[in-house]
Amino acid sequence: MPIIQLSRTDNTNTGKGNFSHLISGILETDWNLTWNTPRPDFTPCFQNTVLAWTPCAFLWACFPFYAFFLRRHDKGYIQMSRLNKAKTALGFLLWIVCWADLFYSFWERSRNIYQAPVYLVSPTILGITMLLATFLIQYERMKGVQSSGIMLLFWLIALLCASVTFRSKILQVKGFDVFRCITFFLYFALVLTELVLSCFPERPPLFSETVHDPVSNRPPLYGQNCPETRCAQWLLITINCATSHQLLKRQAMAAEEAEALILRPAQRDKKPSLSKVLYKTFGPYFLMSFLFKAFHDLMMFAGPEILKRLIIFVSDQSAPNWQGYFYTALLFLSAGLQTLVLHQYFHICFVTGMRLKTAVIGAIYRKALVITHSARKSSTVGEIVNLMSVDAQRFMDLATYINMVWSAPLQVILALYLLWQNLGPSVLAGVAVMLLLVPVNAVIAMKTKTYQVAHMKSKDNRIKLMNEILNGIKVLKLYAWELAFKEKVLGIRKEELRVLKKSAYLAAIGTFTWVCAPFLVSRKGPPEGIRSTPFHHGQNTPNRRPGSLFKSLYWKRPPRANGNSITVRNATFSWSRSDLPCLNNINFAVPEHRLVAVVGQVGCGKSSLLSALLGEMEKREGLVSLKGSVAYVPQQAWIQNATLKENILFGREARERQYNCVVEACALLPDLEVLPSGDQTEIGEKGVNLSGGQKQRVSLARAVYSDADIYLMDDPLSAVDAHVGRHIFEKVIGPKGILKKKTRILVTHGVSYLPVVDTIIVLSEGKVSEMGSYQELLQRDGAFAEFLRTFASAEASLRFKKRSPCVCFYFIPRLKNQRQLSNSSTFSGEAGKTLSQNSTTELQKAPAAAATEKSAWKLTEADTAKTGKVKPRVYWEYMKATGLWLALLSLLLFLCNHVASLASNYWLSLWTDDPVINGTQQNTDLRLAVYGALGFSQGVAVFGYSMAVSVGGLLASRRLHLGLLHSVLRCPMGFFERTPSGNLVNRFSKEIDTIDSMIPQIIKMFMGSLFNVVGACVVILLATPLAAVAIPPLALVYFFVQRFYVATSRQLKRLESVSRSPVYSHFNETLLGVSVIRAFAEQQRFVRQSDLKVDQNQKAYYPSIVANRWLAVRLESVGNCIVLFAALFAVIARHVLSPGLVGLSISYSLQVITTYLNWLVRMSAEMETNIVAVERVKEYSEKEQEAEWRLPGAPIPEGWPQEGRVEFRGYSLRYRDDMDLVLRNITITISGGEKVGIVGRTGAGKSSLTLGLFRINEAAEGQILIDGVDIASIGLHDLRFKVTIIPQDPVLFSGSLRMNLDPFEQYSDEEVWRSLELAHLKAFVSALPDKLLHECAEGGENLSVGQRQLVCLSRALLRRSKILVLDEATAAVDLETDCLIQATIRRQFEGCTVLTIAHRLNTIMDYTR
Repeated sequence: MPIIQLSRTDNTNTGKGNFSHLISGILETDWNLTWNTPRPDFTPCFQNTVLAWTPCAFLWACFPFYAFFLRRHDKGYIQMSRLNKAKTALGFLLWIVCWADLFYSFWERSRNIYQAPVYLVSPTILGITMLLATFLIQYERMKGVQSSGIMLLFWLIALLCASVTFRSKILQVKGFDVFRCITFFLYFALVLTELVLSCFPERPPLFSETVHDPVSNRPPLYGQNCPETRCAQWLLITINCATSHQLLKRQAMAAEEAEALILRPAQRDKKPSLSKVLYKTFGPYFLMSFLFKAFHDLMMFAGPEILKRLIIFVSDQSAPNWQGYFYTALLFLSAGLQTLVLHQYFHICFVTGMRLKTAVIGAIYRKALVITHSARKSSTVGEIVNLMSVDAQRFMDLATYINMVWSAPLQVILALYLLWQNLGPSVLAGVAVMLLLVPVNAVIAMKTKTYQVAHMKSKDNRIKLMNEILNGIKVLKLYAWELAFKEKVLGIRKEELRVLKKSAYLAAIGTFTWVCAPFLVSRKGPPEGIRSTPFHHGQNTPNRRPGSLFKSLYWKRPPRANGNSITVRNATFSWSRSDLPCLNNINFAVPEHRLVAVVGQVGCGKSSLLSALLGEMEKREGLVSLKGSVAYVPQQAWIQNATLKENILFGREARERQYNCVVEACALLPDLEVLPSGDQTEIGEKGVNLSGGQKQRVSLARAVYSDADIYLMDDPLSAVDAHVGRHIFEKVIGPKGILKKKTRILVTHGVSYLPVVDTIIVLSEGKVSEMGSYQELLQRDGAFAEFLRTFASAEASLRFKKRSPCVCFYFIPRLKNQRQLSNSSTFSGEAGKTLSQNSTTELQKAPAAAATEKSAWKLTEADTAKTGKVKPRVYWEYMKATGLWLALLSLLLFLCNHVASLASNYWLSLWTDDPVINGTQQNTDLRLAVYGALGFSQGVAVFGYSMAVSVGGLLASRRLHLGLLHSVLRCPMGFFERTPSGNLVNRFSKEIDTIDSMIPQIIKMFMGSLFNVVGACVVILLATPLAAVAIPPLALVYFFVQRFYVATSRQLKRLESVSRSPVYSHFNETLLGVSVIRAFAEQQRFVRQSDLKVDQNQKAYYPSIVANRWLAVRLESVGNCIVLFAALFAVIARHVLSPGLVGLSISYSLQVITTYLNWLVRMSAEMETNIVAVERVKEYSEKEQEAEWRLPGAPIPEGWPQEGRVEFRGYSLRYRDDMDLVLRNITITISGGEKVGIVGRTGAGKSSLTLGLFRINEAAEGQILIDGVDIASIGLHDLRFKVTIIPQDPVLFSGSLRMNLDPFEQYSDEEVWRSLELAHLKAFVSALPDKLLHECAEGGENLSVGQRQLVCLSRALLRRSKILVLDEATAAVDLETDCLIQATIRRQFEGCTVLTIAHRLNTIMDYTR
């Protein structure tokens, strides 16, 4: 900066200045020039040193780091533009101007005019700095920087420093140096121009992502046909080829490393730490928040110091007016800087929290894909979903509040230091009080942590149970168990609310102590930023640590084989290391292209063998090797919530010819004709709109389409009828099927398929008892040969008999989704056609027909976001749930608290103005007593309203949860088919958690902010009535900003809630089908899908973070304006105001208005965005309901039903109002005690008939009578308790085996054991360590499917209903067990009406009809 003259010596003076004079000139301050004057100014020495060197110091300090950054972040180069040329030219001009001063100083010295050394030093430093700035302008251009923050700040600082000198030059009227004045004004104009030019960005760099067509920006020299271009293209191709080669090489090396890691587990020297990983990933970015937080904490105490100076100014009537305006401006700038720094800090914290949450969700999802079965036993689906839905949110809270660990002590230390400066040793009494409160708060924190652990545990159990209820809702409705499970949920919920109530008591006590503390320590308490309640939400508890899930065993893929496709040698397997082996000494080898059948009784280990080959079990010893890719068909088909075609393709490329071939071979053509949109029909979660056979065939088609090398099929033919099964075996699995050149292992109970397989493996009690071909096993004449002869002859006789003594119902599908009832046991002409006669051309026509005749049909309803303002009815519903009297009491206590707060502060201001006589004030005892009484009453009011709001919130939460639970359990089955489970899990987890924890806290903060703002406005208006001019316009600005923000924030919250449900739905679906996903090696695709859904969720969440910062900066800026006007009007009216009142007014505007008005708008937005949780819970609480469970006036005779007569009269059924009928005009009478078989092709409507009998779906037309009573006229539980079903999909719930048999505990242990004996499960249960108390895994995963079906049979035997329905109840058991079960049913249900749906004819061969 060109400098002004310091002192001019005479020509005769030959003494030379030195640096000691320079330093002393800088340090000396002429207070009469700078402070005690009506026209203040800086000394010339200060202007020519400190102000001149400050921008230089800034640029040179930043240069090393900035140069290193630019070197590491090369974005391409920017071509020279007019803007860049102008900035460079101005930089050189600045250098010339600065050094013109330098050469002028040398010229003066040649004339014996000696100036101070600063005339040489400052121009030299400034000139070199301008050269550095010019160099950086060009270096930034070469590195592709379009807009430079460093240079913008440099020119801004230089201009601000020069502005002070500019003012001095203007005010200087005599004795100025003309040459230096001219150079300074040139310097000032050039810096101003540089600052303006720096505000404009450069053009985008070449070869960057922002330029989509870099070729078009090349100069004409680089034409397409010139040699340089061809050479460059050849060079690029060579580089690309080399890069591709290196990439392939790296990929191959990575594959080898991955395989090595799979085969040889890595030896971990250290315990894995989630916190270290998160720190290394997000730490560097998050550490920036430390700097912002520290700077803000220091700036927090600048406001009180400036206020102190302002009060002194008001007291000193002789002080010049400009000092008051200076303090006012300084106060405003300090508050504005605090606003910018604080919200930059919050932005970093919230973005880091969002990234933490995303990372934890991604890690949990990835871990869930590799978690072992043993780990799944300790971490159920509900618990893992809770980790993702609730615990990941706690990480986000932690990122926001973790800095309080060091910031809070720093603020306390700074506050105590300032108190010591003002009060001296008196502050020690307050410190003693605070130290006494530390143990109290430590005890509260420890107890809160204990309660939080208990709360999390209860919440886990509740979500886990709700997840099971939602997964097995159909079974609950069939057995009329809703009330039993509702009571279980409410029992857990009661414990959860009890813990929450204790936490509320502790929080109220903690609030009471902290409110009372300021009255014991000083007039002001701890800084406003210290809040205990929100921090507790971010605490990490030992039991709920998300990292605990990551310590489970990882899944190991079996090594590859060398010769055979599958080789197993001396292998022993168990489900976990702690369990006993369930497969022992397994030895077999399967050559390529062979078909191997695995047979054995229920529970012998057939499914476990396939799981062992897939790597799902723990291998204790031996060798297992598979060569090639694997496809898996599970016993219980896993179907995704997607279109039928997407389920078959399963992420693979669509090849129409192969797809058509697979669909035809898997007998899906007739099903495509009857589905609403063909293969584009959306399938609900778990395949709810498909029959069991259809699900199994879709699962098989998925495997066949994958074109794998090895096929593992777990009894895929059990859920289809005999004719479809034979078709699938011939066209797909058998020696002539499309898998004939593949290796196939088929678990089956169908004896008819065994003669054509290559090898039969017979399992017995977890061991291979026999192995060989069909003929070899017969020749050995062992136990299995005897079994083969018995059942094969029975099946053969059934298969070849032209007439059968039993008459069965046979349902035949027609086109256009029509059903027909045939009274003949033989096939009609239409039904007798073989499925192979359906040509693939029909399939090709189906999509076209679907497109023209049917609109796009969707089963599930996506979670929708409401729009507009939250209706007042939602608030009214919450208030009613809270209790109106409790709400009014809370309001009254809030009012009392803030009246006491205002009175205590006003009392303090009056006390401050009391005159000091003989070193002390009068009436001190009175002042202290009143102040203490007001403080105590404030503490009591705070405790009261904290308790009232918390208890009211818990009451509201209990009632809303009860209404939601009751309503969901009362919803018809169609609701669960249409609604993704993620939507319901979201309501019961996240939304209920918001109502539990968030809304009461927000109400307290909203009401506190409201009363604080009203009180502050009253105080400011009383102290400075002139503020009435400024407050209304600012209030208007607040109002418009608040309305704009609230509308945006509310909708963003809704969108975020809606986009969260698909994340949970997809996660839940993945957990249920994880074995299939791993078998098909589709983990990466599912991870990408999950990441995409999480990203969609964050697209709604990130704008809400930015919107919060947008609101806060604008509102606090307006709040700072209120501070400005309050201080300004206090300065103007200082002659008529008391210092105490000025201090009260400005401190209120600083702390209350700036903080709480912003907080009021924020909390009003938070109130509206979080009350959306109540809106969403009430939405599901008001869904359509099925019929009443009990009808007191229903016409039910005593002991009904006595005979068991079932009569269908013109009965028709449809699943939804917008769908065609699935059953049409069925009229049939079944006499009491009859045994009736119901057979038909898969998807013909057999199960639909039974659903109508239980009123799972209400009749579209006609009626069903049981013993003359119309079932539509009685309660659902009255009906379902009297009719028993053994469903097609056996569902068990986590809990004891006894609970699964008798949830109402109506029967004795003897009766339960008797039912197990009759179901042929007594031997198995007796062998279990805990017997009846054996803990069943979620979904009964630790039992085979056959054993689960036998448990369902045992339930039926316990109930002894007059009417029994068996829906494929024995499909998953072997033939021998099936015969034993049928014999049991004949004996135990003699005289009962039995309706059996079966695909095995020998199951119903001795039935009445």
